[in-house]
Amino acid sequence: MKAILLKEFGLPENMYIGDWETPQPTDQELLVKVKATALNRADTMQRQGNYPPPPGASTIMGLEFAGEVVALGKRVSNWQVGAKVCGLLSGGGYAEYVTIHKDLAMPIPKGLSFEEAAAIPEVFLTAYQALIWIAKLKEGENILIHAGASGVGTAALQIAKAVGANSYVTASKGKHETCLRLGATQAIDYKTEDFEAAILEATNKKGVDVVIDFIAAPYFQKNIQVLGLDGRMVLLALMGGMKVAQFNLLPFFIKRIQVTASTLRSRSLDYKIRLSQDLQQFAWSKFESKTFQPVIDRVYDWSQVAEAHTRMENNENIGKIILKIT
Repeated sequence: MKAILLKEFGLPENMYIGDWETPQPTDQELLVKVKATALNRADTMQRQGNYPPPPGASTIMGLEFAGEVVALGKRVSNWQVGAKVCGLLSGGGYAEYVTIHKDLAMPIPKGLSFEEAAAIPEVFLTAYQALIWIAKLKEGENILIHAGASGVGTAALQIAKAVGANSYVTASKGKHETCLRLGATQAIDYKTEDFEAAILEATNKKGVDVVIDFIAAPYFQKNIQVLGLDGRMVLLALMGGMKVAQFNLLPFFIKRIQVTASTLRSRSLDYKIRLSQDLQQFAWSKFESKTFQPVIDRVYDWSQVAEAHTRMENNENIGKIILKIT
């Protein structure tokens, strides 16, 4: 098969389409012809040599896909050849074919294209895990979502709205319209505004119940300040840095703050299956009724993968960047 490979770790231009051995499904796996995949920050980090795949995972980049089933493992009875599926991968999505466990594959919601379906798995599973499984967000609560116009941010906004929570986001000014359309109560320009002051003013100094953060170190102290009583913070990435010089632990006790860090790629197969099944129950009817929408920034032919990576690294995208496998 053809796949996007690396000459060496480093620049986007180091990626190229080359030959790779087609994966073979085990007894409980599907072999899928990939029609579309999507970019994630993990891909750019892996390309740079900073995020190796988990043991046993494909060394090819790509954490999600949408495509058509072309072969079944011997013990697969819940799928048929020709079924249209999407799903989460530990790697391998930047290729013509992938294998996936029969219970981890998800049917593409009715009415969605392959490109739209490829924009769902990683970001909606990550957002659902953070908001519902970890933070246990409830109706009427306030949530601050950093990077509100990112793939996970746009998914989190829609989930928060469905729950009945009030969402505040940080994003650059040009991305505010999208965030507000997806349900944000208020969008804060992180380049020109102090989000701590803005949140405390908007909530009459009560603060928010939940913070979803990807930036980490530079935002950590301000996140603690904007959390209210029994506040929960979920850390999903370390984009701004991993070391906080010093901070005051007293607010953790005064406000009974909980901080949870989470990644999805290294989770067990059983965990990912349960999460995927929960998300389907929660969201699939919403996709089919257009209540939820995969937010797509641009669709590139996979021969343009270097341009796509550059766009993501420059923070130019609103929502997901898709690669069409042709």
